Amino acid sequence: MTSETDPGTAPATQVTAVDTLYAQVQQFYAHQMQLLDSFDAERWADTFTEDAVFDLPALERPVRGRAELAAAVRRTKERQERNREQQRHWVGMLQVQPQPDGTLGTRYYALIYVTPDGGASTVMRMCVIEDVLVPYLGEWRACSRRVTFDG
Repeated sequence: MTSETDPGTAPATQVTAVDTLYAQVQQFYAHQMQLLDSFDAERWADTFTEDAVFDLPALERPVRGRAELAAAVRRTKERQERNREQQRHWVGMLQVQPQPDGTLGTRYYALIYVTPDGGASTVMRMCVIEDVLVPYLGEWRACSRRVTFDG
């Protein structure tokens, strides 16, 4: 008989549907944020539904639809080039809640780092983000995003 503290005994692992779903959502956000940080505007916008709503407190009104989302990324690229800086998004503390209608409610933290050309990275902003993801051809698309800033 082995005890719980016996280092020679590995715990039995079993991948569940919940584990698989969580990994899919993590992969979705990793892909989405890397597209954003590389300014791949159209491909990033395609990770949203055609009628998506992106509510960001720094904007006067929510961004609506893929065309507006892609345009926002292009404006961000111009601003970062002008300021000679790079931003990176880091996602963590992800919660995934399947909904009865087949959508997913997600909530996660995002750290936005800014690095000036030749300088050190600093945290520019800490955010809490809540999304609704919908299934689309075996993948996920965000149909709504609400961002709140700490501070």
